[in-house]
Amino acid sequence: MTSSSTAVAHASVDGPTGSAAEPARPHPGPASGPARFDWLWAAVLTFVVTCTGGGAAQPWRDELASWNAAGRDTGDLVGMLGHVDAVSGAYYLLLHGWVSVFGDSPAMLRMPSALAMAGAAAFVLLTARTLFDRRTAVFAGLLFALVPAVSKYGQEARSYAFVVLAVAAATWLLLRALERPTVARWLPYSVAVATAGLFHVVSLLVLLPHALIVLWRWWDARAGRLLVGYAAAVVAGLLPVIPLVLLGQRQVSRQISWLKAPHLRDLAGLWSNLTASPLVSFVLLAAALLPLAWSRGRRPAAELALVAALPIAVAWVISHGSTSYFLDRYLLFTLPAWVLLAAAGLGALRPRLLGVAGLVVLVALGVTDQRHLRTKYAKDGTDGKRVADVIAKDYKPGDGFAPVRGADRVFMIDFTVDYYLPGNVKLKDVFAERSALAADDLFPVECEQAAQCLKDLNGTQRVWVVTWSGTSNPYHKLPEAQEKALKDHYKVVKSTKVRNLQVTLVERDR
Repeated sequence: MTSSSTAVAHASVDGPTGSAAEPARPHPGPASGPARFDWLWAAVLTFVVTCTGGGAAQPWRDELASWNAAGRDTGDLVGMLGHVDAVSGAYYLLLHGWVSVFGDSPAMLRMPSALAMAGAAAFVLLTARTLFDRRTAVFAGLLFALVPAVSKYGQEARSYAFVVLAVAAATWLLLRALERPTVARWLPYSVAVATAGLFHVVSLLVLLPHALIVLWRWWDARAGRLLVGYAAAVVAGLLPVIPLVLLGQRQVSRQISWLKAPHLRDLAGLWSNLTASPLVSFVLLAAALLPLAWSRGRRPAAELALVAALPIAVAWVISHGSTSYFLDRYLLFTLPAWVLLAAAGLGALRPRLLGVAGLVVLVALGVTDQRHLRTKYAKDGTDGKRVADVIAKDYKPGDGFAPVRGADRVFMIDFTVDYYLPGNVKLKDVFAERSALAADDLFPVECEQAAQCLKDLNGTQRVWVVTWSGTSNPYHKLPEAQEKALKDHYKVVKSTKVRNLQVTLVERDR
């Protein structure tokens, strides 16, 4: 790339005529002095904010699926991935190693995600510094750390924070490679692309805006090695992901068949959820649009806008095919680009206090949502801990367990209870013909003949039934055959309502 095209590509954002924004400046060049360590304070701040109250909310069903998978032996986990959740395999393997060292408390389960968000913050700041200036970089670091969605998914035992990290890294590494397109710079980009795809294949949509940025830079410089280098880097990055994509396609009916083709109104819903705060989302969008409205210095903002908006648009379009991928958390990887655009808009406003005021308003609007994220029932209204306490208090060795599953197994009530049961409480799953481990699956194989299963368990005198509350029926929402088998052979001893669940102890008729 020629020096003149590089200057155009990296020109700072300027504002309209008058004093509303600062004049355009050339790219600031490598950071020096204290500015070299801005990425570090951004990472530390994000980590501290994300970890604060990180163990307060009870895990919800997706997190419990992560816990269940990560707690298996490596061989059992790999066996399960051959049948279900292969697209989450990289994350499950990582979490497996983590919990084997640090334990599986809610805070520890979520700690890897907090670390990933901290890493993403560093790349967000570095990207802002590369495209704009230090003021924008500082705004981006602060804003990213304090957007509620960063805390929400940094406090979640799922892969989404790692996808944000991988895509944020890939975007910065792409910019570095375009400045000096050498193998040493393309290779890290390939690694970031592979990581993004392995943690969530939908994130590979970012390759489309990245390709357009490369074409744009190539058009300025007419340097063929940009296209060759990018193509080679993408191919190298995709090679490890191809087997996962093929396996994931065979499992798609179990993974995301519940997602429906989106409507136009779903775009507004996605945007509201993308920041985990409706108020923050629309003010952030307004700030993000500022750089695109200015007469000069639009280039870096336009490139970021591609990274921010194009994956969402493409996901919406392709989700009208046989499979829908349109879900806010699947597209969370676009959030860093939106934050960068908003930071550029606020950072260039004049007088300077106007930009600071905008940043303060954005952060303040998210305070209520930040507090809610750190409450006990923020993720799920189900109180698994209290249910487990009820069972543990009156538990006797040999007790059975009959959680609601059947059509409602996706709610993972059995995992909800298992997670909180003390180690000395060992319940026998009375309607499981084969355990999840034996079936190489996330869920056990339930008995086709429920009555026969109970007949085979002569030694099980008592069974703890856990199902939905809201009716006087202690077997509410159990499959019909299981309900009949229990009614025929057991009598109700007591029933306790725990929020949206009820725990019923039944005893075999003498």
